[in-house]
Amino acid sequence: MSQYSIPCVVYRGGTSRGLFFHKKDLPIEIEKQKEIFLSGIDAWNPSQIDGLGSGTSHTSKVVVISPPSVEGADVDYTFYQIGIGEQIVDDKGTCGNLMAAVGAFAIDEGLVGVELSQDYAQVNAFNTNIGKMLRLKVPVVKSKAKVNGQYYLSGLVNPGAKLFIDILSPGGGKTGKTLPLGPETKISVKGKEYLVSFVDIVNPCVFIAAEDLGITGIEKNDDISKNESILKRLEAIRLEIAILAGMSKTKEDAMHSPSIPKIALVAKPQDYVTSSGKKIKESEVDIVAKMVSMGRFHRTFAGSGLYNLAAAVLLSRTIPNHFLQKCSSNKDSQVIRIGHPEGIVEVRVAMTKGDQDVDFVGLDRTARRIMKGVIYIPN
Repeated sequence: MSQYSIPCVVYRGGTSRGLFFHKKDLPIEIEKQKEIFLSGIDAWNPSQIDGLGSGTSHTSKVVVISPPSVEGADVDYTFYQIGIGEQIVDDKGTCGNLMAAVGAFAIDEGLVGVELSQDYAQVNAFNTNIGKMLRLKVPVVKSKAKVNGQYYLSGLVNPGAKLFIDILSPGGGKTGKTLPLGPETKISVKGKEYLVSFVDIVNPCVFIAAEDLGITGIEKNDDISKNESILKRLEAIRLEIAILAGMSKTKEDAMHSPSIPKIALVAKPQDYVTSSGKKIKESEVDIVAKMVSMGRFHRTFAGSGLYNLAAAVLLSRTIPNHFLQKCSSNKDSQVIRIGHPEGIVEVRVAMTKGDQDVDFVGLDRTARRIMKGVIYIPN
């Protein structure tokens, strides 16, 4: 088979994995770039056996790094969600987990200078997908003692060094408003009315109370993961909201943009068991949730969705806000504990004066460079 090669780096960021490219190494033509992304992941096969994906939405991802285009940024980057068994290259949304890997990439590739006296290096990255600036604090290895961090991330087995992500002024990246349809919206789908909240923070997301779909527990091992009728109903709700919010003109348009808006089920704090068998107590979480990504229930919870949900919990009168009883806080932000199918994630949220909007959302992640070399693309 005739093939050509392109420099490529594979990173894990949080609970996602993706292919990273320098824009300068890619062809100028957009269609040729898409061919590289599709082949690199092997979007055509559901198993993605002929590429570096692995048949899941959180591993079918590509990031392209380029020189900064806005004042204050060290780098620009664009995220692409790649299809699974479908020829899809979607740049309308972003990935909250691979944000961590963007910071690591910038340091590893020498795009941001590092002083040996630093514990952390700051990387300011501009995400072109949502038009937002990220403030990334990346741990810097100064001695062998710091090579192996001790921060455990739910969804992973091995610990790593903690990396801090803050997204500044995260609201309205796609629609211009944090709550473009107000705190709650009533829609009719397949002859039944649903009350939902559409929140545009990082990636736009639709939230619906799990109990409105007859669901009480949302852990991975229950029947919901295999219930195609619930997935179809959630997709119908997602398509209707996409049109109502002005993100798509028709259902067909919305279907061709499967990465956003996302949709998630939320419920009150409860005892549940994770997919790995760990028992989570009601007192350990502020809200529990399960999300759909690219037409399937997510194994954990997308990073972009975590930012969105945590902020939505603090936005008055939204569906997630109804479940809030209390949360911890410090002088700069509040901490929302989100229970998902594989554990608990704590998200920092700071509100603007008067709690009218979101000042920033923050998450702690780990990242790891898996390999650097060239990827071969069939001609």
